[in-house]
Amino acid sequence: MTDIPVKEGKKYELIIHDIGDGGEGIGEIEGFTIFIEGGIPKDKLLVEITKVKKNYALGKIIEVKELSPYRIKPICAIADKCGGCQIQHIDYARQLEIKKNKVISNIDRIGKLENVLIHDVLGMNEPYRYRNKAQFPIGMENGKSIIGFYKKRTHEIVNIVDCSIHHEINDKILMIFKRIIDENKISVYEEKSGKGLLRHILTRVSHTTGDLMVVIITNGKKLPFKEKIVNELIKNVPKVKSIVQNINIKKTNVILGRECITLYGHDKIVDYIGDLRFEISPLSFFQVNPFQTKVLYDKVLEYAELTGNETVFDIYCGIGTISLFLAQRAKKVYGIEVIEAAIKDAKRNAKLNNLDNTEFFVGKAEELVPKLYKQGLKADVVVVDPPRKGCDKVVLEMIAVMKPKRVIYVSCKPSTLARDLRILNELGYKTLEVQPVDMFPHTTHVECCVRIRRKE
Repeated sequence: MTDIPVKEGKKYELIIHDIGDGGEGIGEIEGFTIFIEGGIPKDKLLVEITKVKKNYALGKIIEVKELSPYRIKPICAIADKCGGCQIQHIDYARQLEIKKNKVISNIDRIGKLENVLIHDVLGMNEPYRYRNKAQFPIGMENGKSIIGFYKKRTHEIVNIVDCSIHHEINDKILMIFKRIIDENKISVYEEKSGKGLLRHILTRVSHTTGDLMVVIITNGKKLPFKEKIVNELIKNVPKVKSIVQNINIKKTNVILGRECITLYGHDKIVDYIGDLRFEISPLSFFQVNPFQTKVLYDKVLEYAELTGNETVFDIYCGIGTISLFLAQRAKKVYGIEVIEAAIKDAKRNAKLNNLDNTEFFVGKAEELVPKLYKQGLKADVVVVDPPRKGCDKVVLEMIAVMKPKRVIYVSCKPSTLARDLRILNELGYKTLEVQPVDMFPHTTHVECCVRIRRKE
């Protein structure tokens, strides 16, 4: 076994060459990987090793010997503390290069695939103020309420006044809540004890109409000063169309509970993707970057190559956003999703858009896809958009059994994408091209849309 070339407490010079999934810089000493919080590619650093593991070590910056040419001053004053934007201190053009390189590396190292065309990442012209949904934990500090985001890798709240990636209206909403909480001594949830009332504030803003939903997540049904909260929001925040109380009494990191009470206005707001209309409830999953969602879905349509005669399976369909995009050009679309509430949303949105060539099923994809195939349903085109853990292997094997001509894989995690593409390759499918899309600027996340064909 090779000796580990670093020791805890010792100092070393290194050059950062990559960024990790958590935004930490990655360097090497004699081929041994070192993760450095705050380092970015081309930084030359003196670091102190803080922890040594079998295959890597952690270090902290002692001195910056040479600053990277990619390093910039973040717009946000608390970007170095907040866990929301891991790489806002890196020039945006370089962020896109880092994300492309991450995709290339995973396709090569994990997927073992050759001759795959990997395009440049489709980025944003203005990579700020893009999120249409925000969720803010509430806490107390020195007797005053704080509302913001969690610090990196903790559940310690960073108080915010302004966030450069969310809609500007949130700044006003948070000021109102802080004032009402402090003036009326409303109790705030304490994570360790599970006591206290107000847990989170969640907001949704319709990209097309500007309509606003405010969701107050509480640890119990009783909400004191309810009328005051509603009146203050209506009076001071334009375009509030929905104020909802969501009850979550579980001692959990999951933000939303299942029960909602509408305090004002409607229980849903409406937004559009292209020409398609969607009703969004507090519990609905809806892409948080409306600018890039259209870019991504247009790429799915392009890769699907629909003529109007195809039967399509949309596996892991969520509330049916991709399904409805496909249904505009397909003969029939079958959507499959494990979350029942999402399927209810999908069915409602299909009716809302007068698309009667869709059918949605609730259940685990690995159980439903074989069942539907046994019932005689067969796909010409398959779209998969799984969670970060990727596709269940049974789903990939059933795709091979159905023998669709084309498969489009939408992924939010390059490593599990690469693993699944390798499996599909072994099952008779060839990965032709990958189009990364920057859905979350200033974070390490990258979305991909992949064109896959059945081998002749």
